[in-house]
Amino acid sequence: MHKVILLVEDNPDDVELTRLAFEEAKVANKLVVVGDGAEALDYLFARGRYADRDPVDLPSIVLLDLNLPKVDGREVLQAIRANESTRTLPVVVLTTSTEPFDVEASYALGVNSYIQKPVDFEQFVWAVKQVGLYWLVLNHPRTP
Repeated sequence: MHKVILLVEDNPDDVELTRLAFEEAKVANKLVVVGDGAEALDYLFARGRYADRDPVDLPSIVLLDLNLPKVDGREVLQAIRANESTRTLPVVVLTTSTEPFDVEASYALGVNSYIQKPVDFEQFVWAVKQVGLYWLVLNHPRTP
């Protein structure tokens, strides 16, 4: 069974583009979408409306936008890396920001990869295919 991909994205247009790109890239994993950082943490740590989710069943990968309402992406990343059960979870920042500070801060907090969202749909599909191929097929994650 394919594990889920957790997409943490507050922009509905970007969510739809990501869905279409995964469809086009033929990525079979289920895409779970949360709209802010607080909801992402609730999902990952099986709290709030996700309290009935098995906390051991983590996503294959987290695609994380940086600029989020409630809890921003940097804080989400920090919480993921601070928790023993999620510390090794692959996290890819997928954002529009090319600010050197954002790139540096993300890597300092332990992100696995930092990808700027391409504006062009075909480039976006290509980027998603690469993410899917590497993180979901080629990469051998650490087993807890």
